[in-house]
Amino acid sequence: MNGSNAHPSDVNSPDFDIAICGAGPVGMALALLLVQRGLPAARIALIDAKPLAVAAADPRSIALAHGSAQILQGIGAWPVPATAIHQIHVSRRGQFGRTLIRCEEHDLPALGYVTRYGALATALGGLISASALHALRPQTVTALNESADRVTVQFADGHAISAGIVVQAEGGSLTDRTAQHDYQQSALVAHVTASAPIPHRAFERFTDEGPLALLPQDDGYALVWCARPDSVADLLALPQDAFLARLGQAFGTRLGSFTTVSARHAFPLLRNDGPATTARTVAIGNAAQTLHPVAGQGLNLGLRDALVLAAHLGRASSPEQLRAFMRERAGDRSTTIRLTDSLARVFASAPAGAWSQTLLGASLGMVDVLQPAKRALAEQMMFGRRG
Repeated sequence: MNGSNAHPSDVNSPDFDIAICGAGPVGMALALLLVQRGLPAARIALIDAKPLAVAAADPRSIALAHGSAQILQGIGAWPVPATAIHQIHVSRRGQFGRTLIRCEEHDLPALGYVTRYGALATALGGLISASALHALRPQTVTALNESADRVTVQFADGHAISAGIVVQAEGGSLTDRTAQHDYQQSALVAHVTASAPIPHRAFERFTDEGPLALLPQDDGYALVWCARPDSVADLLALPQDAFLARLGQAFGTRLGSFTTVSARHAFPLLRNDGPATTARTVAIGNAAQTLHPVAGQGLNLGLRDALVLAAHLGRASSPEQLRAFMRERAGDRSTTIRLTDSLARVFASAPAGAWSQTLLGASLGMVDVLQPAKRALAEQMMFGRRG
């Protein structure tokens, strides 16, 4: 049952060259990139605890940078239904400083796109189903046992497979993960509409308690509002009209008034570092690093991981290539983590109105005037650090 949901007992051999634990967008993209690099599809196992139908029904909004769309287009998984972002407006509430990044300044059709997790999972899943890849799901991995030349992947139902290389992608890792920083923030997510929308413009608005992002999608905006947990709890409890009024107070009147809001959900924000690479295992995507949602870089960083890892494993499925991958990705990973972590800490660790928050507002105005700084910020968000 190549390419579709299968069970370890259905495959001809339990031995693979590469096993990918986690069939979210990053894991599926990696599998397809490996095949594109010439690795035999039948020698790759893609493992996930959930059926594809569950991922395909996921309504969450996700932001893809232009560079991520290019990666997906290269494997045939793009375009999908999405709203293009032509401009990103970054500002600090109560301060004059702001930065406006425009796609035409970079000779691009868009800075990024807003789509739904389910739409991307459906596109990638269709390509997986049409391939000779072995998709083993639903299967829960309980242990990885590494020897000198193989890794045994143990499943909850007692079956097992082995692989020369195991990639942990997207989901929670199989080894202990320690929260490196609890931001003391939660993120409230919903879909809102406004009376005077600005087509294709995204907003990142820094408030006293954290960033508030509005991403253009369909007839309105995907909202990600980060604040201290007690504040988010209060926002969840508000009646719709009161919530929309509070949102208007926090964001301002650039979009007129907010008119409707969907069901609201919230989740705590932590920064996690994933397991260290061993001789034959490596982590990418959210299994390697879970980032604060400020600047929306988590999925984009994971897709860049997948692109570079596929290039290395395309040369050889060996521990040497895993080490080379880690060296090549160190710069982009550290830069992206520092960017998101620093912005988040300004609000998580400082009282409202602290000098560090005021300095951020002034800095945004300087970035808008200093073109090299503005271009560097935009290129990091769209493509990541290169070289």
